[in-house]
Amino acid sequence: MHGPASPGWLLVALCAITGAYCLLRMRSHVEEQRRAAGGEALMGFGMAAMAVPAAVFTPPGWAWPVYAAVFGAAALHALWSARAGGHHLHHLVGAVAMVYMSLVMAAAPGGGHGGHGDAGVPPLTGALLAYFTGYVLLSGVRLVPVTAGGPGVGWGDRPELARACRLSMGIAMVAMLLTL
Repeated sequence: MHGPASPGWLLVALCAITGAYCLLRMRSHVEEQRRAAGGEALMGFGMAAMAVPAAVFTPPGWAWPVYAAVFGAAALHALWSARAGGHHLHHLVGAVAMVYMSLVMAAAPGGGHGGHGDAGVPPLTGALLAYFTGYVLLSGVRLVPVTAGGPGVGWGDRPELARACRLSMGIAMVAMLLTL
């Protein structure tokens, strides 16, 4: 993305740490945790890679279509999984947002760090911003009443940590969409 370097590095760290925790959740004994954790790890690491400040590394032109293809595949997987309901619809929206940002960055002049200029916020960017802002607010409210698990609960099975990770990725998505 194309923001200042310090907030960019904070965003990279937040997303990478979230992705790493999601990898730990893949070892959970709870099947639903394992199922959701893989897609969330991919999202966390993908967002971390996209958030590296342009002053440090500007991805080659072929990287953006690769991002779009990877997250397009993730969107198809989420769409297939959504037929069972649950959190997969959010994964679908997140993957579609990543595809969208990849395509915008691929089309931007200067290797993906151009921006919208004076044209205003495109409708899809605005819709995604509204969705993720609402998601962040709702996730924050849901996080408050959660109590910690018992003494035998492992790191991968703690619902409050999974919700905190989803909240942090939602915040990161809002930040990335704002800099798009």
